[in-house]
Amino acid sequence: MNKNIYTILFTCLMLLSVGHTFAGNPDRQGEAGASELLFNPWARSAGLHTLNTSSITGVESMRLNVAGLGRINSTELYAGSTSLYSGTGINLNALGYAQSVGSNGAFGVSLMAVDFGDITVRTEDQPGGTGASYSPSFFHMGLGYAYTYDNKISVGVLFRIISESTTDVSARGFALDAGIQYVTGERDEFKLGISLRNIGSPMKFSGEGLSFQGPAPGNEDVTLTINRRAEAFELPSVLNIGLSYDVYLMDDIYVRGLGNFTSNAFSLDQLGVGLELFFLEKFVLRGAYRTDLGTANDIATESIYSGLAGGVSLNIPIRRGSNQTIGIDYGYRATDPFNGTHNVAVRLSF
Repeated sequence: MNKNIYTILFTCLMLLSVGHTFAGNPDRQGEAGASELLFNPWARSAGLHTLNTSSITGVESMRLNVAGLGRINSTELYAGSTSLYSGTGINLNALGYAQSVGSNGAFGVSLMAVDFGDITVRTEDQPGGTGASYSPSFFHMGLGYAYTYDNKISVGVLFRIISESTTDVSARGFALDAGIQYVTGERDEFKLGISLRNIGSPMKFSGEGLSFQGPAPGNEDVTLTINRRAEAFELPSVLNIGLSYDVYLMDDIYVRGLGNFTSNAFSLDQLGVGLELFFLEKFVLRGAYRTDLGTANDIATESIYSGLAGGVSLNIPIRRGSNQTIGIDYGYRATDPFNGTHNVAVRLSF
């Protein structure tokens, strides 16, 4: 009976996902806001161009497919730093915590902040700068939960709070993510994953920064404070469908091939493939290629990433023969223009 229920749930989610795939409107490309929801601060998945929907696990899964949250030993701590579009001075800082609950569940907390550096204040009267500076604050906090049935089917859901603000203008919102992973095979070599991300409330900016003082209509001797109304914007919802298969060369050495289709509601869809080479679970080498499907209407809707990504991970056991490890991860994604995006992260699993 339980297996039938799991199969029904899995089939229903697939049908809903397929329906969403064909629900996009290409005329709305580039119209979403909160694009930082699509940034990836985690090095392992970044080195695969965020294509590992089917195999992602632990803290990282809260950025791609929360269903993988529960596939950890017991506890995972993760800290990441990203040089976004190297040369722009924009950085991402992220911190995550995942903890198994009972025999099949897990919950997690993830935090991400965008560091834009100091931006010079410029006005109509002083276009060269006033001597002051400001730094926007973009911050996300996600709370996720995942449950695994018989080590075969994992389902998860995540609630994310979104905050964007400057000194006198701000916007707040929330988003929901949901995902599923299916694993089968004698050594769990085949994996299938589906995730739906960034489904939530429209956001709108408000604050004193949208106000200005000007003369009253018909009476220039009277000064009024006029407030501009900002237009609401939607979140960049995304559907990912991915699969992977492991080919064992030796007992502890194997190659994982993976593919992923991404349906973007507000930009071009994407298709990608990748490879990971695992040596004794202590050293992992990875690379991927992703391309846009279709043709962008103009340069503003083209992806800044030129297709190639790569990365490496080193997992060091804390004690000999122990599953407790310290991991060091690096990921690189080529961009055009700029000098690529670099991800570095440190992981503690115990």
